Amino acid sequence: MTNRLSGFKVTLKENMREDDAEDILKAIRMIKGVLQVSPIEADTFSPEVTRIRIEISEQLRKFAVDILH
Repeated sequence: MTNRLSGFKVTLKENMREDDAEDILKAIRMIKGVLQVSPIEADTFSPEVTRIRIEISEQLRKFAVDILH
């Protein structure tokens, strides 16, 4: 049996200017089946710290969903 996916996480290698990233956002939105694309504003942390923070946030979200179901 194959698992079903509800989404993907994408983290940029380096922080990018908002106006430079607009074409990437538009391209992702044009992919069939994409419901929502939301940019994540960069902070003063390195890309690695940002990736770790996103991963932890996702794990906490999954944990909360599992508890509620």
